[in-house]
Amino acid sequence: MALTTARRHRKRKLKAEINVVPYIDVMLVLLIIFMVTAPLLNLGTDINLPQSRAKSLETPKDPIVVSIYADGRYALMLERGKNRELAAADVVAELKAIHAQNKDAVVLVNGASDASYQTVMSGIDLIKDAGIAKVSLVSLPKDGK
Repeated sequence: MALTTARRHRKRKLKAEINVVPYIDVMLVLLIIFMVTAPLLNLGTDINLPQSRAKSLETPKDPIVVSIYADGRYALMLERGKNRELAAADVVAELKAIHAQNKDAVVLVNGASDASYQTVMSGIDLIKDAGIAKVSLVSLPKDGK
């Protein structure tokens, strides 16, 4: 009798390890699913951006305003009311001269509402090429005043 109980006791010995093979299988299936679906995700969507009631920041007394039109033309306004149209190279040259005199100059970008995002970004790149670090965008408040 003692011999049979010893054999049974050996057969019922508990394992102290976890079988992780099913977890690895599940992980690999999920990895394949994510790898297949990731390229199918739509990264860009058409949205209407919200309008804001945020108060505007204080503008400088004599702002430098670069106007960017929808067709890619540029205009530079150094004094209030005097907006003159310039080529892209001339805008960079003017802004470099301004930056040489005033390192803290702030340039306001007045982009046309029908201008594409790329057109406005190209204008901002011109301003950055001139060495000016502080660039702000001009916008209208929600009520249009």
